[in-house]
Amino acid sequence: MFGLVPFVSRRNLSKSNDDFHSLFDIFNEPFFNMPAMNMSAAANFKVDVKDNGNAYELIADFPGLKKENISLNYENSYLTISAQTEEGNEEQDDKGNYIRRERHVGSMSRSFYIDNVDENKISAEFKDGTLKIDLPKKVEDTPKSTKIEIK
Repeated sequence: MFGLVPFVSRRNLSKSNDDFHSLFDIFNEPFFNMPAMNMSAAANFKVDVKDNGNAYELIADFPGLKKENISLNYENSYLTISAQTEEGNEEQDDKGNYIRRERHVGSMSRSFYIDNVDENKISAEFKDGTLKIDLPKKVEDTPKSTKIEIK
């Protein structure tokens, strides 16, 4: 029978075998080195923000995600980008005699304070794993000047 604990390789056999150093070997176990355990990498996505003069542009990378798994919300000058991730093998085994099946399900969310945006003109496009959001700035009314004659 297979166990649920993965095989631990002894990468450096030249290490001293004293008890003190063996206390820290737990951090070299495969369960601790899996990407899902690295919360900072799993909980964030990369975003570039540019000021193009008359609009802000945000570009976020979501490799492997579908458009349906991403949501955008702009409220009180905060743009919130949320995504649901679901990884795993969807193949069905008729026998159901699994030794091991793994999948990762999670969510990511980031908010950005972006003021002076015309909410009615915000647009977004998702293509090839890249989300591009255009946030046009509000057109400020230029104060009208009136020449006043002195009598």
